[in-house]
Amino acid sequence: MRITSKGQITIPQQVRRELGLEPGDEVAVIVGEDGTARIIPATGPSTRGERIVAALTGKAEVGLSTDEIMALTRGE
Repeated sequence: MRITSKGQITIPQQVRRELGLEPGDEVAVIVGEDGTARIIPATGPSTRGERIVAALTGKAEVGLSTDEIMALTRGE
């Protein structure tokens, strides 16, 4: 395989078939400690937006209750 100037490669048809990959599917590239790379079907959120939301979910620690936040937004 050859890497294009855009950093892209073509996954051979036999490999796509064995992995059950279809056009539009997401994949993950896992780099091992020995310098090898594995291509696997991606799991979890598939769109960029879903990945961002998943990464941010549960991260806010403001220390205020919802009522206190609402009071601040209302200027109370």
